[in-house]
Amino acid sequence: MKKKFVYLFAILFGAISCGDEFATTPAVGALSEESLANTQGVDLLLTGAYSMLDGWRDNNKGNQFSVGGDNWWFDVIADDAHKGSTDGDQIELFQIETNDWQTANDYFRGKFTALYAGVNRANAALSVIRGIDREALLPNELEALVGQEAEAHFLRGHYYFELTKIYGNVAIITVENYELQEFNQPNPGPAWEQIEADFQFAIDNLPATRADQPDPGRPTQVVARAYMGKAHLYQSDWAAALAEFNAVITSNEFSLNPEYLDNFNVAGENGPESVFAIQFAEDGGQSFNGNRGGTLNFPAGGAFTCCGFYQPTIDLANAFRVDANGLPLFDSYNDTDFLNDYGINSDEVFIPDVITPVDPRLDYTVGRRGIDFNGFGEHIGKDWIRANFNDISGPYLPKKNVYQAAEFSEDTGSGAWGQVHSGINYNIIRYADVLLMAAEAAVETGDLGTALNYVNQVRNRAANTSVVQAIDESGPAANYQVGLYAVFPDAGFARDAVRFERRVELAMEGHRLFDLRRWGIAQATLTEYYANEARTIGNFGSKVGAYQPHFDLLPIPLTSIDLSNGVLTQNIGY
Repeated sequence: MKKKFVYLFAILFGAISCGDEFATTPAVGALSEESLANTQGVDLLLTGAYSMLDGWRDNNKGNQFSVGGDNWWFDVIADDAHKGSTDGDQIELFQIETNDWQTANDYFRGKFTALYAGVNRANAALSVIRGIDREALLPNELEALVGQEAEAHFLRGHYYFELTKIYGNVAIITVENYELQEFNQPNPGPAWEQIEADFQFAIDNLPATRADQPDPGRPTQVVARAYMGKAHLYQSDWAAALAEFNAVITSNEFSLNPEYLDNFNVAGENGPESVFAIQFAEDGGQSFNGNRGGTLNFPAGGAFTCCGFYQPTIDLANAFRVDANGLPLFDSYNDTDFLNDYGINSDEVFIPDVITPVDPRLDYTVGRRGIDFNGFGEHIGKDWIRANFNDISGPYLPKKNVYQAAEFSEDTGSGAWGQVHSGINYNIIRYADVLLMAAEAAVETGDLGTALNYVNQVRNRAANTSVVQAIDESGPAANYQVGLYAVFPDAGFARDAVRFERRVELAMEGHRLFDLRRWGIAQATLTEYYANEARTIGNFGSKVGAYQPHFDLLPIPLTSIDLSNGVLTQNIGY
């Protein structure tokens, strides 16, 4: 048999392989396959595959901030977030937010190549695994190897899922393609068949429960079923999706954190609500395990020095307004803008609104003037906002991705140019997400009672979570109210309730754009958002172009098409 080599340095430390850009493989740090043909060697390769969950390699292609596994900049395309900072900083992202899309944009390229790097690393592990003589293994060694094979399939399924939901038309690179370095494969359509096959192998062969898989960063059968349910959901295969989500729910492997905030701090990492997460970590130095893709997304004032990006929209803050019963305002939340300090300097008087009833999740999501910012004290307004009043990013700051003041020293690290890396895990899927996806599938199958139950579970946690306190410690910082639904009278109401709940529960977590797209309402929703946002941010409307239907898929990066010698084809409309 022809001897094959695995480029371990490339896999573990980020040198680009040919499949990442459909180009040529550099020969670096080659190890023979024989030296890796054991469970220890395979675990090294799996480590490389897991490491791509955060999208980061030493020689990232495209924009270095585009690769992050938290998908933060996709919220900028949607109605959850503005790019933030000044309009001219990260101009390529400004072009994306304002719908001036170019197929050579490095944000599009960076994400594409990072995800294919993940596919290749999973294939590298699978290639070595299938070359191991299983008959020579002891029973416990064989069991371990099958589990590792299932992890590799799970990770490959994850990367193909991300590619499909972002770019739509995906090139499938098999293990055989990988071994023969045949990376120039066509991209005729979505990869759902491959995704389901990978997740099914994971379901059949991963450890059954958390007790059987004590490493919280690795998946179990139940986690794979959550992913399988999500794959069915994205294909509108409602009954199959609901069956998978119900299996996750009835497994009792997961539950909602009593405190909403524990989904976004160190104390809650790998807790009962975390289904599958990127395991970020920091050590106070220039650690490489922090969320480097999200290092732009901290305030530019107060205790912070960089960089003022990823600002919540006026529209998002308005969405947390509730009626007298604590229920969402589906159609009227934007009729009146929630009081904000846009256009008001920090040395000018501004009195926060403590009368309008709001969902308490508002102040764990949106940083508002006059309200405590993650324990760092009062957010004082414009002096903490890098954007100027003539920029389009508004008055708010993000909170979920920013560590708590009490955890500052243990969960932060320095970047190469003075920025701060956060070590807070990012939950790719958390249990509230599972409940709401299950509720959505239940609505579409006509089971409104189940949908009501699942939505109310999420809302009940919001109703009973601790709330942000006023700066003077006199009580709650705002008029917080959350009510439960008594009934879903019909499918239309239930559908609105589930969709709105996803928005307020999962805001600023990288899900919103993909929800709008798969619901088929992205163009209509964002067109209305542009008009509403322009009421407060006066020059926003003049800078943003119309959302086009073909924006429901990102373009295949022009550089990747060129390097494939035309084997890759562009998505329709570009």
